Amino acid sequence: MTPAQRLEHIFRGDMVDVVPFALKGWRIPQCEAERRLRNDGMAILDMAAVYRSHSPNVEVETCSYVQDGIGYQRRMVRTPVGCLSSIHRPLGGPQVERTTWLVDPPFKSPDDYAILEFMVQDRQYEPCYDVFAAAVAAMGGEAMFKTGAPGCALHTVIYSFMGPERFAIEWAERRDRVLQLCAAMAHNEQVIYEIVAGSPALLVQCGGNYAPEMLGRERFADHVLPHWDAVAAVLHEGGKQLGCHLDANNAVWAAEIGAAPLDWIEAFTPAPDTDMTLAQARAAWPGKTQFINFPSSVHLQPAEEIAATTRQLLREAAPGDRLVIGITENVPENRWRESFRTILDTLNHEGRLPL
Repeated sequence: MTPAQRLEHIFRGDMVDVVPFALKGWRIPQCEAERRLRNDGMAILDMAAVYRSHSPNVEVETCSYVQDGIGYQRRMVRTPVGCLSSIHRPLGGPQVERTTWLVDPPFKSPDDYAILEFMVQDRQYEPCYDVFAAAVAAMGGEAMFKTGAPGCALHTVIYSFMGPERFAIEWAERRDRVLQLCAAMAHNEQVIYEIVAGSPALLVQCGGNYAPEMLGRERFADHVLPHWDAVAAVLHEGGKQLGCHLDANNAVWAAEIGAAPLDWIEAFTPAPDTDMTLAQARAAWPGKTQFINFPSSVHLQPAEEIAATTRQLLREAAPGDRLVIGITENVPENRWRESFRTILDTLNHEGRLPL
């Protein structure tokens, strides 16, 4: 059984031979140490698109510049009803998670609601199943692939359009306009889930990074849970598995996650890095595959502590079904060789299933 086949069997609910160790994407250089890890069973869960989008009536201009030695991007969005500008700081590089920090959000005043609504309603989508198939074929069985779909609209408004401070003001003073924008986004994105449901992908990650300190339990219940319900109804009809990237503190809404129609959870990070242990998560979320993130802080510890943490995770996960111990966040360049080797060897020697 190849590492990729082992991953697929786990997501389908089968009890395989050993708890696997897997990376979310290609997070380390392709080198001798990486090749040895993969030869010894380290798996890759990669991602490829099954749909593409375009906005026929929106023009985006991006300008890169450096200020005080830091690289930034200024984006200008032009629409028939007005323009928006924003500043972003790209973070990450080769073999690590790439993201951007929103320095100056596009939303500046209530006048911008009309522009944002035009933008989201102008988006059109079409399948690109060939892109997904080509990615799978290019790897020749060396990786399993998931695909992505939008998360909760309110989360996008907070982190991509407004930023936390402006959102707090708008939520207090013009909540009806925020909700109107969210409704426009949700309506526009319905077609995406139909496209994804007909795609060759099995696993679908619909957003994530929901933090209780920002989103709050009430908004989680009012916006995230209905989003999962609506998406699951479409994806399950197409035989897909709905997943979400939940790497923050989850204790406050653990029961709601357990009752939700999620099939798998990506990036759950056990204590000491969050407020739940793996044992608590396994008890709260039965029947859901957990592709966990090995606690990031432990990578900085000696090999003996890394191995001990791996054994503790195995004890808490017994009997070990529907479990992948993974890496979903960045790891310091000077630590992955020892840390990944220690985790993999411990799983291969002591992670035989059933635990």
